[in-house]
Amino acid sequence: MKNSGVDMKKKVLAAVLCSWCTVASAQTADELVANGKNPDNVTTFGMGYDLKQYSALKQIDKSNVKRLVPVWTTSLANDLGELAQPTVYNGVMYVVNGNWTFALDVETGRQIWRTPVSYDRGSLRVASNGAIMRGPATIYNGKLFRETLDAHVVALDMKTGKEVWKTKYADWKEGYKGVVAPIVANGVVLAGHGGSDSTARGFVAGYDPDTGKELWRTWTIPEPGQPGSETWPQKTKPEAWKNGGGTAWQYMSYDPQLDLVYVGTGNAQPYNPQYRGDGGDALYTSSILALKPKTGQMAWYYQYVPNDSYDYDSTAESTLADVRIAGQMRKVLINAHKNGFLYVIDRTNGKLIAANPFVKTSWATSIDLKTGRPVLTDLLDRAMKGETVRLDPARATNATLTAFNPKTGLLFLNPWNQARLMKFVPYTMELGSLETGIQSTFDTPKGEPAGYHQAMDPLTGKVVWQTPLTDFASSAGLLATDGGLLFTGLLTGEFIALDQDTGKRVWQFKTGSSVNAPPITYTHKGKQYVTVLSGRGGSNPTRFAGPHVPSGGAVWTFALMD
Repeated sequence: MKNSGVDMKKKVLAAVLCSWCTVASAQTADELVANGKNPDNVTTFGMGYDLKQYSALKQIDKSNVKRLVPVWTTSLANDLGELAQPTVYNGVMYVVNGNWTFALDVETGRQIWRTPVSYDRGSLRVASNGAIMRGPATIYNGKLFRETLDAHVVALDMKTGKEVWKTKYADWKEGYKGVVAPIVANGVVLAGHGGSDSTARGFVAGYDPDTGKELWRTWTIPEPGQPGSETWPQKTKPEAWKNGGGTAWQYMSYDPQLDLVYVGTGNAQPYNPQYRGDGGDALYTSSILALKPKTGQMAWYYQYVPNDSYDYDSTAESTLADVRIAGQMRKVLINAHKNGFLYVIDRTNGKLIAANPFVKTSWATSIDLKTGRPVLTDLLDRAMKGETVRLDPARATNATLTAFNPKTGLLFLNPWNQARLMKFVPYTMELGSLETGIQSTFDTPKGEPAGYHQAMDPLTGKVVWQTPLTDFASSAGLLATDGGLLFTGLLTGEFIALDQDTGKRVWQFKTGSSVNAPPITYTHKGKQYVTVLSGRGGSNPTRFAGPHVPSGGAVWTFALMD
């Protein structure tokens, strides 16, 4: 009996070690590309490299969603905001925010490990949003990759949370901010950064995942003599390019077949165009760039807003889809832009296919499909003469993932109904400062909704349905499922489900703080779960909902009540 007890202990120990080995096994490039084929894992942001935010899971559907209940919640020990999306791999959920990195048991929410983010607290001086993190917990080959606010890229061991390497990519005192998660594409870690409003000159860099060595760097603003430099002032403001913005502060999408990463770039700095001289296009600010991940070489670019003078960042994540146009399947990129137009672009060559307004636009009447350039109103000319002008929209979307259902061809988004009253003012360049050369206030027309939930045909611009939001517009991403549901969240704290066909709210649950993050869905032991982070954060959610909604980060996981 004694020997049998020893044998049993050995068997139990072996089983535990074996299960832990499975959990901690290296995650491969193939699993990144095949995200969604194994419903137990969510290995990339946006439910796939194409960022469709779509899942074929349908255990939870319109007929039973009222039985959806929270099965566990875990505090994230953070008051600065939860804007990221969890990653799930082999029974472990990985979560990042500005101050921590977590590994949690996916079934119970129990903490496996927690690693604090080490960063220079002085960097908070150039971070208007504080220490936040957008994107996912990026995993690859046994490591988790993230950024720190003080401009470092870090690799952690997925099994233990211990630091493997840490690489500094810029000086935070020059306005650079580590606020976006890296992406792994074709075996390279690619990372952007924030800082378009604080004198940073944008770039994207590629790093060796094993060592952290920088392999290449592609600047989003060219130096004199490089292609595109002629669009910056040559005589009147010859130094403008050095601190001109164009940072990549939201997540990238990737097409493995074309081997192209799609990077959105931020606004030109300062907003006041007088301080950029001759009125050129200011490439490659407010653009989408297609880069080769191995080398950083630019395959093509498209500039949404030439000489951006409105803070029209073009960083919003782009959805990749294959759609039928004039009887032919086309590889397209879909972008719901902050400037109020919904763009459809051929992602093989950057040629514009369609551009339709989805909110009011006072800065441009349309987008010329032949030239790809906006047809401007007189608003900029009036502003340049010193007039206070009403800019519609101030922001048509607020850094929120859209969702695309490939079966219906519809795009779902959370547009804002907000204008900016703006006036250009004198600007003095001070390294790392947040001065932008404008005075502005925000305005929602009296009696109108603050925003909407909306379904659109991206090719025609037809609005299929629209649901008004009266208190605050939504800053949460969306998730479409084959159960006919659309999951998203509200700044007042509700996590909600909408009917994809009508936009009608069919379920909601009140979390403890604002929901301004994109949800995920997955299975575990054959059962479907939905998870979202809650925690007010980011400049606009804090500006509008801060007086009404408490802070405090948490993970919430839901499943059907048996």
